[in-house]
Amino acid sequence: MAVQKEPVLKKCRTLGISPAVMGVSKRESNRFKNANNRKKISEYGLQLKEKQKLKFIYGVLEKQFRHYFVIASKMEGKTGDNLITVLESRLDSVVFRLGFALTRREARQLVAHAHFTVNGQKVNIASYRVKVGDVIALREKDRTSEKFKATIEATKDRVTPLWLDAKKDEFTATVTRMPSVDDIEYEAETHLIVELYSK
Repeated sequence: MAVQKEPVLKKCRTLGISPAVMGVSKRESNRFKNANNRKKISEYGLQLKEKQKLKFIYGVLEKQFRHYFVIASKMEGKTGDNLITVLESRLDSVVFRLGFALTRREARQLVAHAHFTVNGQKVNIASYRVKVGDVIALREKDRTSEKFKATIEATKDRVTPLWLDAKKDEFTATVTRMPSVDDIEYEAETHLIVELYSK
């Protein structure tokens, strides 16, 4: 399992990501969007930065990211858009987007500790990809936990994606369709990643 040890805010500044995307801050920030603008970046540098951005957001390493790219390239439609679909449909990403975890890293840890079920079955694999019709739920014995109630309260302002039908009071959600580029809360130039891997 990938272990991210680099400081989140420092990495956000380097990659030009708002800390809210990682769950570190509640507010969207424009502070890091033009990071490193004074430096002239080559075409390869732009492509590499875009790839590093997605790898950092979803907490995956190079081997797994390349595997996702191969999957995306075999799907119908644009490879870049498909890559976002594959990454967004990871169980840890779904848990974070639903507001069941404060940060993406916490979501990954909660899934690894088997706090969530998919269609009634315990799942402890963060990279598990959800499908249309899947029901994601907090484990029955955790629903009375003050920790999860506090988390739901703290993330009540987080916008739930349209592809998830969430019932937060019941700690459940149903996947109504697969995620798309329009559903993400950050800017992604996925065509740069496609160009990078196409060389």
